Formats: sequence, C-alpha cells, structure tokens
Amino acid sequence: MAHGHRVGDLAGVTPPIPRYTPHLGTVVICVVRLYILQLTTEEDKQATMEYVELPKIKLHAHLTGSISRQALHEIWLRKKETGNTDLDDPLVVMPEDLLLSWEVYTILKTTNNTFAHSFFPLFSSYIYNLITDEESVRYTTNSVLTDFLNDGVCYLELRTTPRSTPQLSAEQYIATLVDTISLFEYENPQLHTRVVDLDLCGDPTARPNGEISIFTPVFEEANTKGLGITVHFAEAEASGSEEELSTLLSWKPGRLGHVIWEGEDTKKEIARRGLCLELCLSCNVKADMVIGGFEGHHFGHWREVEGPKISLSTDDVGVFGSPLSNEYRLVAQHFGLDRQAIYDLASQPIDGIFGGDQEKERLRRLMCPR
Repeated sequence: MAHGHRVGDLAGVTPPIPRYTPHLGTVVICVVRLYILQLTTEEDKQATMEYVELPKIKLHAHLTGSISRQALHEIWLRKKETGNTDLDDPLVVMPEDLLLSWEVYTILKTTNNTFAHSFFPLFSSYIYNLITDEESVRYTTNSVLTDFLNDGVCYLELRTTPRSTPQLSAEQYIATLVDTISLFEYENPQLHTRVVDLDLCGDPTARPNGEISIFTPVFEEANTKGLGITVHFAEAEASGSEEELSTLLSWKPGRLGHVIWEGEDTKKEIARRGLCLELCLSCNVKADMVIGGFEGHHFGHWREVEGPKISLSTDDVGVFGSPLSNEYRLVAQHFGLDRQAIYDLASQPIDGIFGGDQEKERLRRLMCPR
C-alpha cells in the first residue's frame, strides 16, 4: 500500500458562509479514498447556494457510480466514432428527466422485481462495459474529482473495485487510477493523497456459497495493517441475516453503510459501539430500498439515537442525480432541520473519517470554529 503525504494545517472559519481553500487528502486502492476542499467562496452568495458552499464530508461514494451521464456520454461518443462500442447512448439509457424519478428503476427491473436485480445490472451490463480502457478511466476519474470539488466537498472517501477488462488487468486499472489522481494532485499542488481503508460492497445476492466469511482473513489483515474498515451493512434483505451481520461486526468496522435491514438487537449493538453510519437517502428512496419515501427513511430514527454519528452520503450520484449538497437540502426539507442543525450534522462524520488525527483536527478547525 502507498504511504500518504502529511496534511497541512488550515485555519478555522466562522459560519454562516465559510471561506476555505482547496485541499485533498486520502485515496484508497481497493476502495479508493480522497478528500478535497472547495474553492474559496463569496460571502454574497444567495441562500439557495448555501448547501453547496457548506463544507461537507463525503464518506460513501463509488467511483463508477459517481460518473455523470455527460461524462459517460463523452466516452460513448469517442468509442462510437471508432467502432469500439455497440452500447446505447448514456443520455438515452440514463435520461436526465428519469434520474430524479422512480421510472428508471422500474425500467431496469427484471421478473425477480428486487433491488439487486434492478439496480446492479446498470453497472454490470452497461457502465462497466463502457469504462474499459486507460483513456476512459482517466477521463471519468478526473470528471468525478472535479464534480466533488465543485459541490463543496471538504473531505471525500471514494471507493472503487479493481476490475479487469479486455483492455486492462486489475493491476493496470489501479495503476491508471493512481497515476490519474497523482496528475490531478500535481495540477492542484495543495492536494495530497493516501490509502486509508477497505470496504466490502457489491451485489448482495452474488455471494460464494451464499455467505461472506471467506473474506474474514482479508479484513483481519487490513486491521493488522492499520487500515480502517467500512462495510455495506444490511443493504438488502438478502444481506440482512443475523449471521451475516454478526460476521461483518466481527471485522470491527469503524463505519457501516446503508443499515436498512438490521434487527433490533443489531441496532442496539450499533448504538453501543457508537459507529458512524453512512446514510444515502436518495439512493435508498429512489431504488425502493425503504418504505415511506424520504420522510420514512431511517435517517429519522438514527438522528434520535445516542451514540452513532451520521454521515450523509450519495452512494452513486451519477445514477441517482443527487449531489451531496442536495442530500443536505433534502434532510432539511423532510426532517425540519434548521441552519444550526445542518451545520451540526455536517460535522458529525469528523470522528468517523479514516484520514488520521491530524486531518480530524483540520476538519474541526474548518467546520467547528469556536
């Protein structure tokens, strides 16, 4: 694993509209992580822009799922012109007016009519078959980093799976990714990168022999190497059995993603441990993973529980069309959070990051000025 650069100090700021300079910190391979600070903002922005200007921590975002439909379209055009793809145009497959509706997920559903059979084919049958060579990996990675920067993200942990293609081995994919991020860092000399943690994710129905314990040695080694651990947890009914959740918790994760299908005893254990929860409202609601719409989302439950910290996240912003700034707008709208509550929520994930104590202090100075 690569070693990271030291993170520089940054003076604290005072609400309501903070000033801050670009900063990037962490990239993880096999789950890739990085963190960025938005460009200095103007104090005379309209109130409607404050969710973008708000310094935000993003801990649950997939690289491939964060590629905008426009960036995918650009890759598709290049490949179509050279006869290197027979896929349909991403602007047709993922029309903008459907990104914010339920229809796109209905279109994707198969006869099994489940989340796993409606959502994951968009990746396995389409996006993965479009991002297959060095040029497409470089272009889309740069696009994703720029989008996060422009949305006011001050710390980002971005994950990806090393995946082989006809043009790239898994090792070449990672090498290309690291080189692309290094070039991004070179063009922004205030930015820094390093490896911080390991994640378990993917189609919850695609399990060797139906269980996950075969990965236990990998996560035990990650613990001994000092890497943080986050896992997709009870994301679907297929991955919500007591046995599986017990195995996941035995890996001593610092964070859990989604937390939808866990039982009451598991909820109590999560609260006892005070784990950081990566909650993805738009993903869960639009993919029909929860009932009751936004108001019925379990964000409402966990924000009242003492112990756990909440990290609002986007999961796959390219698919669900809701950047992190919009997720904060949604919780303010549907759960009645006022301005101070939003600031408090934005700073909750600080202790849940895997970027180290120095980075936590930097974020506190930025997000929790005295």
